[in-house]
Amino acid sequence: MDLGAFSISLAVKDIKASKAFYEKLGFKSFGFGCEVAQNWVILKNGSHVIGLFQGMFDKNILTFNPGWDQDAKKLEKFTDVRELQKKLKAQGVKFTTKADEKTKGPASFVITDPDGNPVLVDQHV
Repeated sequence: MDLGAFSISLAVKDIKASKAFYEKLGFKSFGFGCEVAQNWVILKNGSHVIGLFQGMFDKNILTFNPGWDQDAKKLEKFTDVRELQKKLKAQGVKFTTKADEKTKGPASFVITDPDGNPVLVDQHV
């Protein structure tokens, strides 16, 4: 099952302090406007992508983006988020939120692993 690009979304207490810390590890701001003023920023080091989010959610989230490569460029071929959702439903996976299967384009769903870690599958294309 190809889930697309992977990143970790971290729930942080101080966006500026967290950004400064990860910059020391070689991460740099990566597109999307990188809005520290709006309490979020996406950082990249090589092919590793992390999102820092202050006050937006309670837990760290594993994030997959169908339709994107690790540089957030649209893939020619990919499995749509709704198709991934159908496959997971058929395997008995429980959903926290679901994508509307009647739509096309951007959509997302959230599942939770056995240890309580949220997994966001978030298609932007």
